[in-house]
Amino acid sequence: MTDELAAIEPGPIVPGDALLEIISRAARDPQSDVGKLERLMGMYERMLAQSALSAFNADLALMLPELPEVKEAGSIKDRAGEVQSRYALWEDTQKEIKPVLARYGFGLTFDTSSSEGKVRVVAKLSHRQGHVETTELEMPLDTSGSKNLVQAYGSAISYGKRYTAGALLNLTSRGEDDDGQAAGTKLVSDAQIELLEALAAKAKVELQQVCDWQKIRDLGELPARKFGVVEKALKAKLKPVPT
Repeated sequence: MTDELAAIEPGPIVPGDALLEIISRAARDPQSDVGKLERLMGMYERMLAQSALSAFNADLALMLPELPEVKEAGSIKDRAGEVQSRYALWEDTQKEIKPVLARYGFGLTFDTSSSEGKVRVVAKLSHRQGHVETTELEMPLDTSGSKNLVQAYGSAISYGKRYTAGALLNLTSRGEDDDGQAAGTKLVSDAQIELLEALAAKAKVELQQVCDWQKIRDLGELPARKFGVVEKALKAKLKPVPT
C-alpha cells in the first residue's frame, strides 16, 4: 500500500471516487505512511471544496436572473406623517425568494446577536453541494417611532436580514431606497437649506422654531413643496412693522 500511495502522490490529480477508494484502503492498511495519508486527505478535501464552489457559482448564475423584484410595501415617515422613503419588507422579500432559492438548491439562514445596544446579523447562503457564502451587518437598535426594547430589537433584526440578503443575492425592489429623494417625498436641496438658514439668521428666528412649526427634526427633512411657505414666512419677518 505504501508503494501505491507513493505512486500517485506526484502524478496528476486522481478523480474523486478513485482517490477516496485509495484513501479507504490505505486507512485499513496498518503499514500505510500516516504523513502521506494525511496529504491524500488534504488533496481530497481540496477537490471537494473546489467542486462545491464550482457548483455554487454555476447554480447562482442560473438563479440570479430569476430572483423577483420585490414590491416596496414599507415606508418611513417624518414627524408630519410625510413619506420620506419606501422599502421592501423582509417578510415580502422572503416570500418571494424562498421558492427560487429552493429550486436551485440554495438555503438562506441567519445568526443574530446583540450587545451594548447594537445588533449583529450574519447571513449564510448555503448550496446543496456544501459551499457557503456569508456576509454580516452590525447596527444600532431601531428605536425610532417610540418603539420599546423588544420592538427595537425585532426591527433591527428585520433590517439586517433584508440588507444582508440583498448583498448576497443582489436583490432589487421597485424603487430603490434613496433616503426619500425619489421613492417618497422630495426634500429641499442643500442650496434651499442654506437660503432658509440665511433668512432665519437675518430675521433672528431660531431654526428649531421653524422645525417645530413644520414638525420636522431639521431643515433636511423639509418637503420641497413646503419650501416656498417657509421662505415667505421668514421674509415676512424681515419687513418693517408699520408705525
